[in-house]
Amino acid sequence: MIKKGIILAGGKGTRMSPLTKAVNKQLLPIYDKPLIYYPLSILMLSKIKDILIIVNKGQLNQYKKLLPNGENLGIKITYIEQDEPKGLPDAFILGDKFIGSDNVSLILGDNFFYGQSLSDTLKRCTNLKSGAKVLLYKVNNPELFGVAKIDKKNQKIKILKEKPKKFISDQAVTGLYFFDNKVVQYAKSLKPSKRNELEIIDLLKKYKIKKKLSAEFLGRGGAWLDTGSIEDYYKTSAFVQAIENRQGLKIACLEEIALLNKWITKSQVMKQVKFYGNCEYSNYLKKIIKKSV
Repeated sequence: MIKKGIILAGGKGTRMSPLTKAVNKQLLPIYDKPLIYYPLSILMLSKIKDILIIVNKGQLNQYKKLLPNGENLGIKITYIEQDEPKGLPDAFILGDKFIGSDNVSLILGDNFFYGQSLSDTLKRCTNLKSGAKVLLYKVNNPELFGVAKIDKKNQKIKILKEKPKKFISDQAVTGLYFFDNKVVQYAKSLKPSKRNELEIIDLLKKYKIKKKLSAEFLGRGGAWLDTGSIEDYYKTSAFVQAIENRQGLKIACLEEIALLNKWITKSQVMKQVKFYGNCEYSNYLKKIIKKSV
């Protein structure tokens, strides 16, 4: 069972410069809320309450103004500042003490997930007892992603390749991962790649070799979007706007998730209304308070 989660919200965001020169990318808006709300909502939907957010050095105060310690959401948020990006597996080295003897999930701070059956998929992922599990998504251009080929008999990954030149699979490995406690040991054993970073693909291969790497699928009707570039960032924002305006519901409303999980009360949601002030997000919180009567 996975009860701890890490959001990797560091990185320089160079592809979105000059927007990211003064503000961390994960604090920029995806339509009506900061980007960081979206990966945080995925962990909360996974019923994970103990969360570590890894941020760039010097940007901690920006985050704490928005998400102090998680108490207002019925969760616990811890922060670690990263001196410089050293690759995704570095999150487990930095988070060694936070992880302790527990299993852990990692989500990239610039990844967006959406889908009607997503909660059920996340529940299966967090039930992980040993090994590692990744979330796969069908893409049109697999040569741009790390991809995985599955043994359909047992859902184990038999081939794992980063940006293959020849077609192997159209199932891309997304930025959401689930690991047993051995991940810290494995991460510490990795050597930097040619670009002088620890690579997530090398970490996953540690599990694949032992036949301990399996997968879940974000199926048809689900969405996985990467906000790494300005173009993708605004496409994601437009997607959220279209869904929310059509349905009258909000994606990644943290207070709504916390209330549905019974982690906070209606009075605590009302405190959040006062925190946000007179805005559309506050008006939505008032609506969910009335509906929960």
